[in-house]
Amino acid sequence: MFWDSEGLLMIDFLPEGQTTDGGYYPSQLQKLKEVIKEKRRGKLQAGVLLLQDFTPIRTAQVAEAAKCRFELLPHAPYSPDLTPSDFYLFHKLRAHLSGRHFQSDDEVIHAIEEYLEAQDVNFFHDGIAKLEYRWTKCIEFRGNCVEK
Repeated sequence: MFWDSEGLLMIDFLPEGQTTDGGYYPSQLQKLKEVIKEKRRGKLQAGVLLLQDFTPIRTAQVAEAAKCRFELLPHAPYSPDLTPSDFYLFHKLRAHLSGRHFQSDDEVIHAIEEYLEAQDVNFFHDGIAKLEYRWTKCIEFRGNCVEK
């Protein structure tokens, strides 16, 4: 999932058993580049900062990000407290889906898409705005976990 302060850019659901290794993630970055061209005209020229929300960055990812003209922000591995998708978006999504039961993967996907599409720009802006606060707290705590 890729999003910014203006809203959802792109979401992709991996089939069961598939991972983001190999060529999958670089191809997602290429798709993201095209989506940004379409949805956020002029942003590529201004520069795109990309905060990846998973652990070890592989050489292919760095190369593809550079090819797409994305600047990778530094991110400590295994730090969900510093990733807006983890500390904000997924937290709210989990609360929304809590207690619901689904009969299929398609039902889950539909519920997630429906929830995300219903959010206004303030929802996404707030999630990104909290990032600065959390990074500042992380520095104050000398790299320790930031809960709130």
